Amino acid sequence: MTTTQKRDYYEVLSVAREATVEEIKKAYRKAAVKYHPDKNPGNVEAETRFKEAAEAYSVLSDQDKRARYDRFGHQATNAGGGFDAGQFSDFADILGDLFGFGDVFGGGRRRANRPIRGNDLRFDLHLTFEEAAFGTESSIEVPRVVQCTTCDGRGSKPGTSPVTCSGCNGSGQIRFSQGLFAVSRTCPQCGGAGKVIKEPCPGCDGAGRIREEKKLSVKVPAGVDEGSRLRIAGEGEGGINGGPAGDLYVFLSVEEHEKFTRRDYDIHVERPVTFTQAALGADVETETIHGIEKLQIPGGTQPSQVFRLRGKGVPFVDGTGHGDHYVHIAVKVPTSLSSDQKELLEQLASLEGEVPPERRGMLEKVKDFFGG
Repeated sequence: MTTTQKRDYYEVLSVAREATVEEIKKAYRKAAVKYHPDKNPGNVEAETRFKEAAEAYSVLSDQDKRARYDRFGHQATNAGGGFDAGQFSDFADILGDLFGFGDVFGGGRRRANRPIRGNDLRFDLHLTFEEAAFGTESSIEVPRVVQCTTCDGRGSKPGTSPVTCSGCNGSGQIRFSQGLFAVSRTCPQCGGAGKVIKEPCPGCDGAGRIREEKKLSVKVPAGVDEGSRLRIAGEGEGGINGGPAGDLYVFLSVEEHEKFTRRDYDIHVERPVTFTQAALGADVETETIHGIEKLQIPGGTQPSQVFRLRGKGVPFVDGTGHGDHYVHIAVKVPTSLSSDQKELLEQLASLEGEVPPERRGMLEKVKDFFGG
């Protein structure tokens, strides 16, 4: 194609002369899909259109080249001299996305049959408040894909081996010239493996891996909390081509306690006491996660006052100690009183210089009667 035969680049991509770079890229994607030789095998006109679109994009997507082209036309671009390496990565991105080539332009596709690590798995385990605090051992069942033991993950029947793929000669890729540049894509015959299994393993039908339900015993250490995560190495999905297995991550959720509230490794609890216990002091018992403990309430204890029992909280995960147990005092005010209790409280009130409301009313009447 000579310079005089070249079509206008804007016409080739069907865009306006003031089109943005994104609009030009979008137009090139559309043209590449429409005229790509894979979709038009043996169609010379489609191949020509594909080359035109690539050439037009290499110029219009470059700000400097586009400016020269807009001013002087094809003579200024010298685009016919071959593909511009400066646009190479853009073509790779666009065509890789369109046709699934991946890193084919730079030969970056991974080697066929190299070992691949298996996927990690997640399992959610629910614990009671006490199980999280003191640890437990739980049996779980994990659905996963593992390496077939019949063929050791090779996929071929025992005693046989995969043969080299005749379509790609074992490379896993097919390389071909695509006008202005060379393209590689995954071999459709072997799927990029480079080898073909002639006699599949009866245990996995040639897949090299099988699905199973694995029973595991999980040791949960004391002191774990909501959101804690345990890693069990090698208990994830099996690897491919002899690659190592992934890991299993056990995520822990902990149910709340009806009495205790946990904050890190400390335990908080509310302890009701009577008015007289708070006023006079008393020795009371309080429940902790370790059992019943004695607590001395000093006289004059106020509502919401907090007492600490050292070392009576949750064990540290690293086993170096325990958190504390905090007792929050709640003074109970009686809702009904016997006559004796009422009389005693009235006596206390009078000693404190207070007159009960009903007696204050009587005194006022006596004062009024005597004109006091």
